[in-house]
Amino acid sequence: MAVTVRVPTPMRKMTDDQQEVQANGDSIGAVLNDLEARYPGFTNRICDDQGELRRFINVYVNDEDIRFLQGKETSLKDGDEISIVPAIAGG
Repeated sequence: MAVTVRVPTPMRKMTDDQQEVQANGDSIGAVLNDLEARYPGFTNRICDDQGELRRFINVYVNDEDIRFLQGKETSLKDGDEISIVPAIAGG
């Protein structure tokens, strides 16, 4: 099952400067594993030492925040779009 992952600007050097990449998996966790296999170090940028998504990283499936779905267990279907959005703080 193929999904499109939108890569945030700070992480594009890991994906050969691609804005979007295709990934395979039936859940967010499976897609992250696929991305890690193809782009080593990818998940270290968005996951903590326990493998959980960092608090300042927001992940959306078709514009829905996975924190309000099933987190990394959120199911995916062919053609879904995933956006990885680092939170921006300022003041």
